[in-house]
Formats: sequence, structure tokens, C-alpha cells
Amino acid sequence: MITSSTPSAATPVLTTRGRLNGVLFVALFALAVTQLAAMPFIAGLGISPLIVGIVAGALYGNALREGLPASWAAGVNFSARGLLRIAVALFGLRVSLQEIAQVGWPGLLVSVLVVGSTLLIGLWCGTRLLGLDRDTALLTAAGSAICGAAAVLAFESALRSAPHKSAMAVGSVVLFGTVSMLLYPVLVNSGWLHLDTLAAGLWVGGTLHEVAQVVGAASNISPQATHIATIVKMTRVMMLVPVLLLVGVWVNRTRQAGLAQGKGRINVPWFAFGFLALVVVNSLQVLPASFTQAVNGLDTFALTMAMTALGMETRIDQIRQAGPRALITGAILNLWLLVGGLGITLGVLKLLG
Repeated sequence: MITSSTPSAATPVLTTRGRLNGVLFVALFALAVTQLAAMPFIAGLGISPLIVGIVAGALYGNALREGLPASWAAGVNFSARGLLRIAVALFGLRVSLQEIAQVGWPGLLVSVLVVGSTLLIGLWCGTRLLGLDRDTALLTAAGSAICGAAAVLAFESALRSAPHKSAMAVGSVVLFGTVSMLLYPVLVNSGWLHLDTLAAGLWVGGTLHEVAQVVGAASNISPQATHIATIVKMTRVMMLVPVLLLVGVWVNRTRQAGLAQGKGRINVPWFAFGFLALVVVNSLQVLPASFTQAVNGLDTFALTMAMTALGMETRIDQIRQAGPRALITGAILNLWLLVGGLGITLGVLKLLG
């Protein structure tokens, strides 16, 4: 009797310990990633720790995955799923309604038009033109349209898609966002594009993928353009909530339509409501600035952990199955952001000017 009861009593303890060990391992890995991302030659390129995390995690997951104890897998999965949702919610403390109001209707209208058009073009080109599956096309479009890797993470959590699909979307954000970050200042400073400070800030903030890329590009134009671009970018980040909710309704309707009984489970992205609530809290300015700064630092680290864990769960052979189609989708979207985004910016300024 004692022998038979011992395994069942020990199993929960071992499972919990393995999960904690897995989370700790991801945290230590993410700490090393953070230090690596802070090195001048990486930070100077505007590459955030999130991007370095998924690359380093993928390298480990494909080269050394046999060395990871099986009991730690639950901890890695929690970092890529549960911790991710918490981190996306905390991202709301980076946005305030006052900042969005500073750029007024031009910033809001540019953000809405860019995000909406990029999502539609990415979904259509990815699924209809290039034959990608819906999740990969949507993740790639979300990363381009809203806020880069953070948007990919949020959509991955809502869609519950495979990790390798997120990796492909993040790869697109890294490649084309970095190219655009280097190209935008050249186009403006060389005089090829005759844009004033407001137009340049709206264009950079309304079309570049990552927050770090926006700051990196705009800082090479002017401090005023950097201020405008950052606020417009935060407006796009704010749109993560309504877009997630709309996509969630659409995905669940299509899912239900494919079921014989017409029943399906609706995945409510609760972290989106958490994000929105923290935007309101941040707008009320009830939290000390030092506290908000500390939470934002912890949130960046949590997002880095999530990206690292996603990288660890990614398999290169799964990415190869998509071939160049995901990158082509990203290239089409990047061209749209460059040219179409400029057209939207100038059109909005003309309309409201």
C-alpha cells in the first residue's frame, strides 16, 4: 500500500518542481539575452531584447534541446503562454490617453488607416495570393501593422497557434523593420522626400514595426520628429485591444461555421482588457513614475522570457515548410507601409490641414 501510494503523492511535487525549474531556466536565459541585447553593436541597430530572445531561444531549441529535462517543458510552455498574457497586459502602462491626444486627429487617423489596411492586405496576400495558412498570415500582418513582436505575441496567444508560426512572423518584423529603420532617415535627410517635422513623425511612427525601430529611425531625423513618432506609435499599440477583440470574434465565427454542431469555444483575450485597464490607470497618473518605470522594466524582461521560450519551442524544419512565402508576405507589407503609409500620411494631413 505504501509503495503504490508514493508515486501518486510525489508526482505533483515533481511536476511543480519541474515547472519551476523550467521557468527559472528561461529567466536565466532571458537575463543573458538582455545583457547581449544591451551590447552597443546590437542596441545601435535598434534590435530589442525580444528579438534577440527568440533568435537565441531558437538556436538553443534546435541545437541543444536534448539537454533540456523533459520535466522542465511545462515551465517553458508557461513562459511562452501564461507569462506572455501577463506581460502583454502590463504593456498598457507604456501608453496614456494624454500622449495620444497630443497628436490629435492626424495621428489617430493615420494609425487607424495604416493598421486596418495592413491587416487586410497581409491576410489577403498571405492566404489568397501566396497560400499561407490563416494564422501565419495574420501573425505576420499583425506584427507589421501594430507593434512588431509584441503584437505577434498577443495574437499568438489569442489564436493559440504553433510557435514556429510566430517565429516566422517575428523574423519578418526583424528583417524588414530593420531595413526600414535604416532607410527612412536617408529618404528624409537626403531630400528625396520633402517632409516637414509633423509629416516625418507621423510617417515614421505610423508605419515602422517595432517601438525601438521607430525611436531609432526618428532620432536620426530630429528630436521633434522623435516625439511625434513615438506618440503615434503608442497610438498604434493602443489599437491592439480593439483589433484583438474584432479578430477574436471573426476567428470564432469561422471556427463555429466549420463545426457540424455549430458549437465552438470563444477565446476571450482577457489580457487585452488588462492592457486597456492599465492604459486608463497610467492616464490617471495615480502611480509614481519610479514604480511605472520599474514595472515597465520587468515587463520587458517578461516579454523577453516569453520570446525566448517561443524560440525554444520552435523547430527549423517546421519553418522550412512555409518556404519563402512568409518572407514574401512580409516584403509586400513592408512595401505597403513604405509607399502606402506615406500616401496615407500625406492624404490625412491634406484632409485635416
